[in-house]
Amino acid sequence: MAEHEHVRVAVVGSGFGGLGAAVRLRREGVTDFVVLERAGSVGGTWRDNSYPGCACDVPSHLYSFSFAPNPDWPRTFSGQEHIREYLEHVADVFRLRSHIRFDCEVKMMTWDAEHLRWVIETSSGTLTADVVVSATGPLSDPKLPDVAGIDSFPGKVFHSARWDHDYDLRGKRVAMIGTGASAIQIVPSIQPEVSRLTLFQRTPPWVMPRVDRAISGAERWLHRQLPFTTHARRGLLWGIRELQVQAFTKRPDELGMVERLAKRNIARAVKDPELRARLTPDYRIGCKRILLSNTYYPALTQPNVDVVASGLSEIRGSTLVAADRTETEVDAIIFGTGFHVTDMPIAERVVGADGRTLTETWQEGMKSLRGATAAGFPNWMTIIGPNTGLGNSSMILMIESQLNYLADYMRQLDVLGGRVALDPRPSAVHAWNQRVQKRMERTVWNTGGCTSWYLDASGRNTTIWPGTTTEFRGATRRVDLAEYEVLRTPEPLAPGAAPARNARKKKVEAGA
Repeated sequence: MAEHEHVRVAVVGSGFGGLGAAVRLRREGVTDFVVLERAGSVGGTWRDNSYPGCACDVPSHLYSFSFAPNPDWPRTFSGQEHIREYLEHVADVFRLRSHIRFDCEVKMMTWDAEHLRWVIETSSGTLTADVVVSATGPLSDPKLPDVAGIDSFPGKVFHSARWDHDYDLRGKRVAMIGTGASAIQIVPSIQPEVSRLTLFQRTPPWVMPRVDRAISGAERWLHRQLPFTTHARRGLLWGIRELQVQAFTKRPDELGMVERLAKRNIARAVKDPELRARLTPDYRIGCKRILLSNTYYPALTQPNVDVVASGLSEIRGSTLVAADRTETEVDAIIFGTGFHVTDMPIAERVVGADGRTLTETWQEGMKSLRGATAAGFPNWMTIIGPNTGLGNSSMILMIESQLNYLADYMRQLDVLGGRVALDPRPSAVHAWNQRVQKRMERTVWNTGGCTSWYLDASGRNTTIWPGTTTEFRGATRRVDLAEYEVLRTPEPLAPGAAPARNARKKKVEAGA
């Protein structure tokens, strides 16, 4: 990388968000951009999460770009390897690889107010950009609990998102810490080969059957020959989930029927009443993400599995001590303890107009305008930002809505002309977040009686979107310049040139 290279747009990350942004930029005629990727290949969380049994809990045809349908998904719920293969395919088909800088980790991004640009320090050198699109994603940096005595453990320790494929689990005594989406896939995958598996369960999840099957060759042939059938299938999956949103956001009591079905699912698989009681949640279904599995409960009933209904408290050598004082000897510890979602590490590396990092600006909770931009950070946009997560549908739908916003953002910069930047007005950010949090009050995520990774340290839900994907798409279809302050740098006039009379007019129209 040239030491002082300048680009129009720098995209950080090459998962769904980063590749989607790259495709959309090219479609908008923006070709002067780079994608900065800290790893050696594309894929984001679907590259990093390669644990046994890793798969998506959203149907394949909905968990893919609308502009890049895949007629050849092998299963209705695809595994990690197929999703990663799909992302590699997107990078190739849309000719994105020439824009991607692999093994290029962003160390710091600092706003240069004098020149209205971002100075980006990376592991491969420094460059500047007019616009930054942060697409690092909320599921990119593993979160490890601060457990006393962890350094004294003589065995193997790793996080589910950093799986050690060189370590042989066969015949080992293994502790699985956590009961989230990763854990319920890992447990049944490793249970047959370990000598003993101990699951440390702080809170039991609600688990529903996974209606998964192989997609037949005839179906795939039909999708290839008649592409509209692929879109129709996607549309049907989307519509079903849109109809479900009301129960999560406005009428949580309607989830009682779903809860009864989930309890029947436990009863069918777990005959031991004591174990069944330990595995039955005491909060409203949907408060945490509803998990899908046909093999999780059966695995927990096997004779080589123990369920400790308590979180891990401390470690004494090879002995793990639970909060209820249960002690377990193990050879390996696997942490399935999630990610830094409400305290994204990338925020520590973004320095805004006032010299503060995004982490410092968000110390009382993440806040953005329409899930995309943050006050004091001009020409900086995040994909899957605050309150853009979903509890029942595909994040690709939200990503594509944000790509619409990015496209119009770039158009507005071109219309304004010259060296210009847009900085969200604090009042606009405040108003947007007030509306979001007001709607959040009656949702199942706030009233369901659980503590989840959707909530930040103060108990505020800064993760989930409290509405339909259709509503979010409408809210991000266009950039409202009245919500932004337009920043310009004075540019010297060419000899004999007249003043740009329309520059003031544009600022007035923009509400500047």
